[in-house]
Amino acid sequence: MSTPIKVIVVGALGKMGRETVKALNSQSDINVVGLLDIAYHDEAFAVLTGIDCGLKLENDLEILIERERPQVMVDFTNPQAVFNNTRTALSRGVACVVGTTGLNETELSQLERLAIDNRTAVAVIPNFAIGAVLMMRFAQEAARYLPDVEIIETHHDQKMDAPSGTAIKTAEMITANRGILPPKNTREFEKIPGSRGGKAGDIRIHSVRLPGFVAHQEVIFGGPGQSLTIRHDSYDRVGFMPGVIMVVRKIPGLNGLIYGMDALM
Repeated sequence: MSTPIKVIVVGALGKMGRETVKALNSQSDINVVGLLDIAYHDEAFAVLTGIDCGLKLENDLEILIERERPQVMVDFTNPQAVFNNTRTALSRGVACVVGTTGLNETELSQLERLAIDNRTAVAVIPNFAIGAVLMMRFAQEAARYLPDVEIIETHHDQKMDAPSGTAIKTAEMITANRGILPPKNTREFEKIPGSRGGKAGDIRIHSVRLPGFVAHQEVIFGGPGQSLTIRHDSYDRVGFMPGVIMVVRKIPGLNGLIYGMDALM
């Protein structure tokens, strides 16, 4: 029997962090050896969350890595912290699974180089839901035949960044496979600035933030006399966990940058 993969979870007290700890801790081939959340130190995770994994929270990533020598770090923190966390782990040869969105192209390029230099990997995953990955693939295929498209993504009102990483990744995949665009209405104007959404390339993305939602996206294609809507809904964060477990299992031994879970499916 192979040795379990040693994993630390950063941002362990967040909603995704808690689900991740619970999911990884239930796998016989994965050993969660450390939990980090900047707001707490030396407090039992079970006392704060009701999830008994036998670990206390820590708030110094460098010390945690040096002591436990993990193979993988999973990051569910925030756009302000994720780059430094990932850089710290990669520089010490720890593979990184990043579920936090907000990394820009310059940061991704730097992390890719750091991963290659340290013979490890960083997987930046905009969405761990397998259904969402399929939604993006189907949208990419549809774009060959229906090039007119817009994206509407809806998330809970605590999400810090907009648009979502999933929406941006979807737009990139559509752009790579898009058919010839028909002429646009050049006389269009916005009576209220921003009412037509933001743009990734020339694809409009509309972001909705409301309480009661988790993560939802629809890709709407329009053509002469028809439309096609491809939609995915995440109703509970437990739906992301099979994807998290899959990426944690696959990333040891890989090298460089993996962007999007579709590359590992």
